[in-house]
Amino acid sequence: MIFREQRITIIRIARPRLGNVNDELKWLGHSLGLFNERDKESSLYRLFVELIKSNRAGNAITSEELAQRLHLTRGTVVHHLNKLLESGIVVSDRNRYALRVRNLEVLIDELRKDIRRTLDDLREIARQIDEELRL
Repeated sequence: MIFREQRITIIRIARPRLGNVNDELKWLGHSLGLFNERDKESSLYRLFVELIKSNRAGNAITSEELAQRLHLTRGTVVHHLNKLLESGIVVSDRNRYALRVRNLEVLIDELRKDIRRTLDDLREIARQIDEELRL
């Protein structure tokens, strides 16, 4: 098994009012540290939505297809895909990309497991350091 470094950012922000799926998706992405004010064209948000649509259809998608659908450069798409890969939200197989799991609720459950594993590792190392330093 190849371990890939994973970077997950969690930002606690006020929840939107329920009922507007676009606001809820933006909140989800902001809370996961994906979307920020520098992305003036909301290109990462649009890419995220396109990946959700592809997942619902059961299809993985290439960076070229994403660039074409979203009217973005392939470089911009690859940049955003790398961010999503690094966070563990997206997986790739033979240059095709998809959300890690089929729905968003399970995605959050999987990220929770990733975070717990990381915190367990940190706790174990902290315990070992405390023993070595006799704290």
